[in-house]
Amino acid sequence: MLILTRKKDESIIINGNIEIQVIGIEEGKVKIGISAPKSVTIHRSEIFEKIKESNVASTVRNTNLEALGAKFTTTKK
Repeated sequence: MLILTRKKDESIIINGNIEIQVIGIEEGKVKIGISAPKSVTIHRSEIFEKIKESNVASTVRNTNLEALGAKFTTTKK
């Protein structure tokens, strides 16, 4: 993990096309702004974790449905 110190209105650049800027610091909270291409998805970490969990659950459900469907598929001779 890279750890940097930034002050209000200072920023960092990632990969030449993503800028993260410190907008403000109040009551122990840091407000940041992110400028990135529209093709880059940005989520808060807790939301990203829920998306991952949902995707895993969906995959498990689909796999189980495929197995169930296979039990009822018959082949004509």
